[in-house]
Amino acid sequence: MKGPKSVFGYICYFIFFIPVFFLLCGVGLYKGVLMTPIVFIIIGFGDGLIIAVLFPVHLFWSLFCILRTKKFGPYMKCLLLLILPIPIVLWTIAGLIGSSITGLLVGFGWPFMETFRVISKEGVPICMRVKRCFTEGLRSSLRGACTIVRDFKDFSFHSFFSVTDELMKAKGEEPIELKVLQIPGCFLAAFFGILVDVPVISVITLYKAPILLFKGWYRLVQDLIGREGPFLETMCVPFAGLWILLWPFAVVLAIIVGILSSFGYGCYAAVVAYQESSTWRGLLYVVASAALFDEYTNDLLYLREGSCFPRPRYREHVGSSSSLPRVNSLHEQHEGLHGEEPLIGPPSVKTKTLQAVVIWDGFIKGCGDIGKELLRVGAIGIADLDAWKESRNKIVNIGIPAYAFLECFLYSIKSGSPGFLLRDNVEITHVNRPEGRIFDWLYEPMSIMKEQIRRLNLEASEELYFYKYCLYSGDASRIESWQNGGVPPQDEIKRAQLEGIARRLQGFCLTLSRMPTSRRRFFEVVKAIEQEEESLGGLRGGNDGIEAESKDFV
Repeated sequence: MKGPKSVFGYICYFIFFIPVFFLLCGVGLYKGVLMTPIVFIIIGFGDGLIIAVLFPVHLFWSLFCILRTKKFGPYMKCLLLLILPIPIVLWTIAGLIGSSITGLLVGFGWPFMETFRVISKEGVPICMRVKRCFTEGLRSSLRGACTIVRDFKDFSFHSFFSVTDELMKAKGEEPIELKVLQIPGCFLAAFFGILVDVPVISVITLYKAPILLFKGWYRLVQDLIGREGPFLETMCVPFAGLWILLWPFAVVLAIIVGILSSFGYGCYAAVVAYQESSTWRGLLYVVASAALFDEYTNDLLYLREGSCFPRPRYREHVGSSSSLPRVNSLHEQHEGLHGEEPLIGPPSVKTKTLQAVVIWDGFIKGCGDIGKELLRVGAIGIADLDAWKESRNKIVNIGIPAYAFLECFLYSIKSGSPGFLLRDNVEITHVNRPEGRIFDWLYEPMSIMKEQIRRLNLEASEELYFYKYCLYSGDASRIESWQNGGVPPQDEIKRAQLEGIARRLQGFCLTLSRMPTSRRRFFEVVKAIEQEEESLGGLRGGNDGIEAESKDFV
């Protein structure tokens, strides 16, 4: 919806907008009040039932895994068994409260927002917009509520067992043992940490609160004038304007969070003392933590680098004494990497920034296309898909995504892209990538792995072997069965580096597969592969046996 150009046009637009805005608010409020009880029941009771049913499962299976795992020593196991009920109970309480709040927000907010979204659609007749603003958001809020419950079930069940299975399979590592003699020193370090850090960090937080207030207002007004950031979509303008008015409350919440975080900083001194086996180094961290917090907030607010507080070195074997990654340090590690995005950064470029949902949808579609290609050449079969549904196989949620990431890395390297080229030729760089902590966490390790692969200078046959290793998670029998022309590097060092990168990539994909929406989206991949299998007339591969006449596949 394009706005007026002249001053008179702006005035007329404003006068016309006020009654329309209140009318739409009334319609949105009516739909929100109508749908809130229904959506609340679906989400609140659905998630609550899942939590109640899985509570004994989480508790007793966690106890069993701690007793059986070889990752921890006997003293550490005793400590974990004693404190285990605490996080389980906290998870239950947080889940119930969070589900109730989510039910209220989705039930009211979804229909309310859909009212403005429909009326702001371009290319739709105005009569159709007015008609749909009374109905849009009703069915979709119900579908969204059911989707939230399904994702919560997947996260509570499948992600939980994924973590515990990994804990049970831990082998060949030195058990983590509790340093009993260091415990008194840890308590001493934590005591002084709370005693010193709480008042100091609280003062720093209060001192920088006015800066956050005025810089936040400046950024929001700048986005309002340029129609950027939260003001990019027409439907969001009224609520983003409300965000300007409510910004002082956000600053108050930031102050509360900063003060509460001071207790975490203080208690972390016990962790440092335990890790370094030195009470003295824990006390050094108490002194350095004020500088760490000061530097971190300076980075978030785009203030000067460094801190006026002393920062003694409290780690013996780590070059940097910072326990929190700084924004600038990530730029120094790799030219293309961007680390922690500041809380108040420069205005976003609305013409270039990609939407996260577009990237995620493109990735899932790419995994489906790769799965169909692998099915056609006999690299995987329907038996693999059935095994994944029963959580007995990781080809769908780890192998195929790792294959897709590797294909993206190699394609980007060969094309000379500074970022990542997807299958549909969409390029993701640090300039147009979506903002947010999730993409900060994803972009850096992906860039590092891409650079490591580039330096290996792989030959074509080695790339094909790389594909096989990623797909089958190092399963020697499956790697040997699929004859795609891949040959491991002759150089043992190069082969070890290649397989090490593949394992890190698989671990990266394993973490992604534990996110709440992942399993539901990977079912879309499975459905696409099954439809391809039906169109091929019942082709069987994978665990049913790899056919010897499989064609070469890249």
